[in-house]
Amino acid sequence: MKSLDQKLARIRAGEASPADFIIADAKDGELGFGVTAPGPVRGQGGSSGRLKTKADYLEAMRETTRSGFIDILLTSASAAETFAAEGLFDGSPVTPAARLNDTTDIWNMRGASYTTEMSRPFRTARIDRVKPFADLGLYSVTFSDNLERDLDSLNAYTAFRNEASSQGMRHFLEVFNPAPGLAKAIPASGMGAYVNDCIVRALAGVTSADRPLFLKIAYNGAEAMEELASFDPTGLIVGILGGARGTTRDTFELIAQSSRHGARVALFGRKINFAESPVELLRLLRAVVEGAITPREAVRAYHDHLVSHAIEPDRPFEADVLVTDPLLRDEALL
Repeated sequence: MKSLDQKLARIRAGEASPADFIIADAKDGELGFGVTAPGPVRGQGGSSGRLKTKADYLEAMRETTRSGFIDILLTSASAAETFAAEGLFDGSPVTPAARLNDTTDIWNMRGASYTTEMSRPFRTARIDRVKPFADLGLYSVTFSDNLERDLDSLNAYTAFRNEASSQGMRHFLEVFNPAPGLAKAIPASGMGAYVNDCIVRALAGVTSADRPLFLKIAYNGAEAMEELASFDPTGLIVGILGGARGTTRDTFELIAQSSRHGARVALFGRKINFAESPVELLRLLRAVVEGAITPREAVRAYHDHLVSHAIEPDRPFEADVLVTDPLLRDEALL
């Protein structure tokens, strides 16, 4: 069995330990950012100004898969096909997953303004093409408190579930917060409650055969996380997305605080991909979520690793140890 299936079984049985926290490396960025997804080539001071290639991106995925620190590698369908041909996941505890839809609110191409408009459903990947080499996929929905747009999104999700069920494709559900200013009736302080209600309402009519394995949502604070995670803890497993890179302290605080309030999965993209040493970051994420080290201690250990391996940090320790995400500041231990 893959480590994902073993951990999910223990979580559903109410027998999970901190070691059963699920970590995914989300490297499906091409579907949102195009050429810039792999990130800059590292150079003096953190970047040489040149962009990495698809080959670089694929090699980074191989590295994290072989590290032993992740349970899921989420990629584009084309990358998953490449790895299947290589046999990357043969005998590996890591589960391959492919992004199965690419709604308009993730279209972040240079110069584009798509993200300023409400999300519209769209799918590039074909389930029947992906299923032979990956039986797990990501489906994404964004609610905007707009009847027409949200109805379109829910109808598209229903069609996806029907097709996925007929093909034997499992999925997990990503639910983004609407972009600031788009859901005008929802105050910032009420965003977590709104998203929680949308998720529970959308899934209440879905039976076990078609339900997502787990969720991938933004961290909207301790109260919102505890509310959703405690609603149906063995039937509705909550995971967090990483969002923007932030400081290294932000990364460690996010996994520590979200797990403390009920999250059982972390799916980090840019936080891993743009790290100076992605595998070391993953090793320390494991240590933090299992309680072996505090977030602040993890930042110190991370910078010690960079120094010992002659890797130039993007920020000095004094800046990288700061908590810059407002949702994480109150609970961070200085």
